[in-house]
Amino acid sequence: MSITNLLVRAAAAALIFAAPAAVAQDGHGAHNSQGHAHVRPHAGFQSDRIRVTVDGDMDGRDIILIPGLSSSPEIWQGTVDHLAAQDGVGWRIHRIQIDGFAGAPPAGNAQTGSAPTPVAAPVAEEIARYIQEQGLTKPAVVGHSMGGTIGLMLAARHPDQVGRLMVVDMIPFMGAMFAAPGATAETVAPVADQIWAAQANSPRDAYVAQATASITGMINTEARRELALQNMRDSDQKVSAAAFRELVATDLRPELSRITVPTEVLYVKFNDPRMTPQITDAIYQASYAGLPGATLKRIDDSAHFIMFDQPQAFYGALDDFLAR
Repeated sequence: MSITNLLVRAAAAALIFAAPAAVAQDGHGAHNSQGHAHVRPHAGFQSDRIRVTVDGDMDGRDIILIPGLSSSPEIWQGTVDHLAAQDGVGWRIHRIQIDGFAGAPPAGNAQTGSAPTPVAAPVAEEIARYIQEQGLTKPAVVGHSMGGTIGLMLAARHPDQVGRLMVVDMIPFMGAMFAAPGATAETVAPVADQIWAAQANSPRDAYVAQATASITGMINTEARRELALQNMRDSDQKVSAAAFRELVATDLRPELSRITVPTEVLYVKFNDPRMTPQITDAIYQASYAGLPGATLKRIDDSAHFIMFDQPQAFYGALDDFLAR
């Protein structure tokens, strides 16, 4: 890994500018201004951090879909349609909406002080409470980007509540991409604080313009970009900034050994011409070394949003993983 440090740090510089746009995932169909098309709220669960919508076979196996930074449950519509179309397999699909993202009021995730407060970790705890209170039996959990971080937190901190975990394009310590080799959550905290301050206090027009440019680079398929863009525009800027700061400053590598369920990580080559597939493979292998049972699978010809750019490859990997 030492020979790639310069390249990794160069890629990190690109990620810093892309920060506000690490948003949605797969989905299709018309978007509404509140980001809640296609879904219906769960009437029996109350939270000031998340909302849950349930689709599919109400007697089927449970699967929880967690979106990424600034995105809505609507981005999973393609996955919902795919799961519903499978013959002989019924899925009860629980989609997570994080408050403050994609038109949902910030509620308990609101940032009211000068310093950011966590979003991802409390959301993970609320999903654990949802699983327990709704009597779900070891559901499958799928999370993209920030949703992958939340999935790792859930599986590590509540291993008895998860049946299997798929992480889509996320490493367990994103802060490693923003600092010199050997970085820790503590040493990268000043960088995370700088990112928070820049994003939280940026004029809205400048923030949206930068995020728009970033999303364009994160989704290769032009026709699939607008939902992600609208989700970003509808999100609370400070909630998104605080969540991103938390991702940079959170190191889950020491917790990976607590994950006991089957885990698969889908990822793509880093979006930098100097970052080869082989370097990307090495970074993911090193990042997940603490979870030796995890399956790592690179999806080629895709940007960060695999469900947009390579939906059939994503659905195939998901089907194989769920059937295993």
